[in-house]
Amino acid sequence: MADLPHAVTDPLSGLLGYQLRRASVVMMADLAEVLAPLGLRPSESTTLLTIGANPTITQSELGRHLGIKRANMTPLTASLVARGLIDRTPVDGRSHGLRLTAAGAALAEEARAAIGAHEQRFRAALGGTAQAPLIAALAAIRAIDPDRGE
Repeated sequence: MADLPHAVTDPLSGLLGYQLRRASVVMMADLAEVLAPLGLRPSESTTLLTIGANPTITQSELGRHLGIKRANMTPLTASLVARGLIDRTPVDGRSHGLRLTAAGAALAEEARAAIGAHEQRFRAALGGTAQAPLIAALAAIRAIDPDRGE
């Protein structure tokens, strides 16, 4: 005889961190699905969008802004360079800035549209009145440790 399904008591449902983590998992999985047809992962799309908004940003500035460690940022940017999506340009005697190539700019725009549709689905699920307070609350949490929340 098979075990009958029963309701599981969730002792964690009232914990803010638990709910944030579970919500993040759902949103990031959906975002990965949305970006996959473009041949992008979420980290690649945010990298392209950030470079597009900040031409000649250095790799270290980009990593700090996105909260990506240097050990992960180097292969990420190298991959985007190898794919012809970004290139490096001298910005001073030692530093090189990153900028989008034409192909990178076109893909970034496709990613922006895909991300916009993804965001709209989740915003619709929240309803109009819940969005602003939720975004403000999340920003307040990030402000507790701005170095980790970028």
